[in-house]
This record gives sequence, C-alpha cells and structure tokens, in this order.
Amino acid sequence: MSATPYIFDVSGVGQFDQLVIENSFHKPVLVDFWAEWCAPCKVLLPILAGIAESYQGEMLLAKVNCDLEPDIVQRLGVSSLPTVVLFKDGQPVDGFTGAQPESAIRTMLAQHVSPPPEPAADPLESAQTLFNEAQFGAAEALLKQLLTEDAANAVALILFARCLAERDALDEAEATLNAVSGDEHKHALAGARAQLTFLRQAADLPDVAELKSRLAQNAEDDQACYQLAIQQLARQQYEPALEALLRLFIRNRNYADGLPHKTLLQVFELLGNQHPLVTLYRRKLYQAIY
Repeated sequence: MSATPYIFDVSGVGQFDQLVIENSFHKPVLVDFWAEWCAPCKVLLPILAGIAESYQGEMLLAKVNCDLEPDIVQRLGVSSLPTVVLFKDGQPVDGFTGAQPESAIRTMLAQHVSPPPEPAADPLESAQTLFNEAQFGAAEALLKQLLTEDAANAVALILFARCLAERDALDEAEATLNAVSGDEHKHALAGARAQLTFLRQAADLPDVAELKSRLAQNAEDDQACYQLAIQQLARQQYEPALEALLRLFIRNRNYADGLPHKTLLQVFELLGNQHPLVTLYRRKLYQAIY
C-alpha cells in the first residue's frame, strides 16, 4: 500500500468499480496494469507515483497486479504490459502501453487533468529573495513569522538580524546574532557581524561628501580612503569599497596595522565565497600579496 491516499492497489472487480469507476466521476483516476515479472513496469511505476504525488489528490493512481486480477484484465482487454489507462466520468479516455518518459505522460494528462498545484514557496527562500531585492521590511516580516514557529533556526536568525541592521536596529540585530548557536553557519554569522561592524563604524565617520572632497584634494589620503570605503560598505556599495580597500592595501599595506587587508577579509565573509565580487577580489588580493 502507498503512504498516501492518492495511490492504492485494486483487488477484485467490485473494488475496481468502486475505487476506479465511481471515483472517476469526481476526479480522474490513472490505472497502472503491471506484473512482478515485467521489468518496464518496475521502471514506470515510480514515475507514475511521483506524478500522482505532484497532483496532491487532484488525480488518483490505481495499481492492478495483472497476475492476481485476471478478471479485471479480461474486462479491460489488457494484452500487454505495462498498460496505463486514464478514467474520467466512468469511462477510459486516454492511455498508453509500454514505459514512457515522465514528460510524455504529463503531456497526455494535461489534456484531461487540471495542472498540479504549485509547491508552496519555502518561507526562508522567499525571505532571502526579498532581502536580495532590498525589500528588507517584507523580508523581516516573513522571517518574524517563521521564527515564531522555529525560534532556533540559525539561517533565519542571521537573515533577520541583517534585516534589523538595515533599519539601524543594531542592538536588536546583535542580540539576535547572539542567539545563534553552533558552528554550522559560522561564516554567515561572521558576515552578519561584519555588517554590524561597518554600520557602527560608519555612524562615527565624516560624511561621504567630506571624504570625497578630501580625496579630491589628495588622492593618497589613506585615512579618507579607508573611511570612505567603510561608508560605502555600510551602504552595500561593495564593488567601489573593495576596489578602494585593495588600492589602499597595495599602496600602504601596513596602514593601521594592516586594517585594509583585515577589512577585505571581513567583506569576503559578508558576501560569501560564491559571490562574484569575492571571487574577483580574492584573486586580485592574492596577486597583490604574491
């Protein structure tokens, strides 16, 4: 027997009439005629089961073991295996023989059955998408709901803290990060803490206009260069910040006890190893060092 009510075995003509014919007046029923000795049947059955699961009850799958149910086989005139027949309103309306690819089966079903429901969106993935699109308020609301159901979800906590940081709730963001336990997400946690660091640092620095004015007068003003990079990081302007930090490292790698190098590494943690800017600037940093 199947683990779901959408898939079931049929035994006897009476049960066939009840489970297939009568059910088909309410929703389509796909009938799989199979046998233990039939190798193509064993290939086809998992495909049919997966399709039936995807319809979530909008279509049923009935299985008939032809070796055990000769009366049903004779009644339907099944002569080769596997044979698959679709019933609607008490009548066979379509079908096929032989193993078929999933795409062909779904194309056949689409003519008779409403499309399967879309899988429910993962709330954490949705929140990440909203965050990436700078819709921080919407992401925060979604994560808050998720965390009421799973308060220890480390990934959700880290992303929630980053949303809080975007609206300058830095103390609340830090408290949220402190609630993250375990080392499994240590890189994401380090990145979120780096974001808080940049935001806090930026709050105590001269504004962007003043720093740009200083650099216009003296392009080698190391302090202004570094501080402007921090302001840019706080505003998620990562590429100009990385470029400025790299130039400063090349020009004066010992500035403030190697702070440009340390900050570059913090940005790498913030963005994550898969980010294209991290790939690019990690290579440039390596070339600058060696």
